[in-house]
Amino acid sequence: MKAMILAAGRGERLRPLTDTTPKPLLPAGGKPLVVWHLERLAAAGWREVVINYAHLGEQIVAALGDGKAYGLRIQYSPESAGALETAGGIAAALPLLGGPAFLAVNGDVWCDWDFARARRLVDTLGVRQAHLVLVDNPPHHPDGDFALARGLVRRAGSASGCSLTYAGIGIFRPAFFAGLPAATAIKLRPLLDEGIARRAISGERHAGRWVDVGTPERLAELDRELASAP
Repeated sequence: MKAMILAAGRGERLRPLTDTTPKPLLPAGGKPLVVWHLERLAAAGWREVVINYAHLGEQIVAALGDGKAYGLRIQYSPESAGALETAGGIAAALPLLGGPAFLAVNGDVWCDWDFARARRLVDTLGVRQAHLVLVDNPPHHPDGDFALARGLVRRAGSASGCSLTYAGIGIFRPAFFAGLPAATAIKLRPLLDEGIARRAISGERHAGRWVDVGTPERLAELDRELASAP
């Protein structure tokens, strides 16, 4: 089982920081955001990681190399300057990800969800094609994205439960992205909505720490928090 870190976004809300530094390399607590992911993946037993990139992507490759420094093997999926959005980027990387289910993690989040759970969850997917990690809605996204009902992800606002926010962490079978046109920018949300309608997506609520590092202010807050941690 491989993991994919989604690192191709331009990071418009983080400008001017991202004018010269790609979003995953922005530091928090003394290390780049992407390095937190890599270290936690390695500690959880992962060995193979795929990273896509677009904006200033050569900096990501130069900083992380082949992954040996983290006990990992990193492969890269380059995209054009405009990037391919989440679903399009994953679809482009499928030849590197292989046939089994894989873990996908947004490069611009910080979360203490246990990556080792992903391997255990694969065995429980059954006929489902995806499993999403959801968190309580942050102040900047009060309406949330989805709801949970008996372990299945539902649309937010349904009668099935309170709304939650997608953490940017999910387990997917490659078939979930089958048939998508190559080299095309495609958002993930429409695919998730279709999967929800087919009852093909399970999920869980993570009650631990999660930060969407989407603005300079939230990045600075996370940096202070991590720097002061014991």
